[in-house]
Amino acid sequence: MIDHGFLRELRAVTKERNIALIFDEIQCGLGRTGTLFAYEQVGVEPDMITLAKPLAGGLPMGAVLMTEPIAAAMQYGDHGTTFGGGPFVASVALHVLDRLSDPALLEHVRATGTWLGHELNEIAHRTSRIRQVRGTGFIWGIDVMGTAAHVVSEAMAHGLLVLTAGEYTVRILPPLVATKEELARGLHILEEVL
Repeated sequence: MIDHGFLRELRAVTKERNIALIFDEIQCGLGRTGTLFAYEQVGVEPDMITLAKPLAGGLPMGAVLMTEPIAAAMQYGDHGTTFGGGPFVASVALHVLDRLSDPALLEHVRATGTWLGHELNEIAHRTSRIRQVRGTGFIWGIDVMGTAAHVVSEAMAHGLLVLTAGEYTVRILPPLVATKEELARGLHILEEVL
């Protein structure tokens, strides 16, 4: 997670100098952190947000949300898009947004994500292979001794899908509907691999 104080100071500087503050929430937005948008946890409102990946449930679609002053500065043709969405994809995105903004789902991600972070830190205390655990909700990274690619490969061989996020970071992005029981099975495999 980025330091919240840094983002607040950045917001103050951009306001003072009349500079647009743009947040990329393509991976961390749309419920992944336990709020619809990750910026909501920081208390810093951007001028523009980019969204994509989960927006249309796997169908190709991207979006840019912006404040009224930014939108007023845009002219027809200033912004084009490859995956802006036709009627079908846009209707899917509306359904996805309806589901992802469900307070019960977001509370599940917050509560279960807190538990997941605690469990990852417990694993870190039991093994010397983890240097750092960071994240929130259902987006976590663990910095490992050795390469992340090796851990990802071993995890895959044992039935667990995790990703790399650089040379030494294993990225954990469970489905937003994952239960503690499902996550516990994955954590058990991860600990064995480590």
